[in-house]
Amino acid sequence: MLREGAVRTVDRVARILRTLSGDRADGLALSDISRETGYGKTTTHRLLGALVDVGFVHQDTSNRRYRLGTLAIEIGRKAHEQGVAALVTPVLKRLAKDTGDTVFASIREGLSAICVAREVGSYPIRTLTLELGDRRPLGVGAGSLALLAALPDREVEQVLRLNALWLKDYPGFDAEELRSLVARTRHEGYAFNEGRIVAGMCAIGVAIVDQSGSPLAALSIAAIGQRMGQDRLPRLVEKLQGEAARVSDLMASWDSEDSARC
Repeated sequence: MLREGAVRTVDRVARILRTLSGDRADGLALSDISRETGYGKTTTHRLLGALVDVGFVHQDTSNRRYRLGTLAIEIGRKAHEQGVAALVTPVLKRLAKDTGDTVFASIREGLSAICVAREVGSYPIRTLTLELGDRRPLGVGAGSLALLAALPDREVEQVLRLNALWLKDYPGFDAEELRSLVARTRHEGYAFNEGRIVAGMCAIGVAIVDQSGSPLAALSIAAIGQRMGQDRLPRLVEKLQGEAARVSDLMASWDSEDSARC
């Protein structure tokens, strides 16, 4: 059992990290953190020093201000990935069982899309084009394209500009082509990758969006081209869109619960 002093220290550390997680890109001064946490400056300085030593907090040497360190950011990113994966896994299992195909979930991180969950269906020819943790430029792949298409035009253009060098690794996905694919995705209501990455392998993707329309994640189904014909495609799209809407509702309730706890 933890001693009372250890529990108190953990509580103080958690409060400091929570304070630093606010929307202050320029960081916070020692006096600001002391005031917001209610701890004395000596205690605050001691705890911050320990957190800097282990990488949870970074101190800018030019202005002495503090912000979250790379380790804290990495843990936060992993927590988000695992949270989304846990939430969508039942959905992926259901889709994989219903369709027999491989189903993926992806999230956006900066200029990229990351695969956070995957379920393999029963069809003997398996489409395993993504492994867990695989990262692609936004727009490359069905789920990734669905995420890009859900962004405002200004942000799409920023992504395309900043990803210009990375996109050279993916023939057929230059900025002009991705603009065309974004327009098609918005018009049709789903992203379609017709063998652009692996010949003969197709995929469809749908973004999971919040109430404002911002993308939270994406669901996608991949299969050989013969299983993505017009006789089957509409039914797959309908299933994917229905599940994406349900996950969106679940994420909304999840965020509401988190806000209530805070």
